[in-house]
Amino acid sequence: MYPVGPDGYEDHPLLHHQVRDIASRGEGELTAVTHELHSDGRVVRVAHIRPANGVEWTTAAGNVQAVP
Repeated sequence: MYPVGPDGYEDHPLLHHQVRDIASRGEGELTAVTHELHSDGRVVRVAHIRPANGVEWTTAAGNVQAVP
C-alpha cells in the first residue's frame, strides 16, 4: 500500500498514467485511488479510471495494472 493523505486519497505510482482494469479489461487514465471506510470497519481501496470517452468507472485498486 502507498501513503494516504488525510483526505483518503492514496499517492499511487500509476496516478495519471494509462492503466488496465483486469476485471473489465477497460483501459484509461488512473485519476485517483481512494480509501473507503465501510460500516464494518474494513477499508476498501478503490481505483477511479477515466477512459478517452470521459465516462469514469471504479474498480478494486488491486485490479489495476500499467498499460505497456
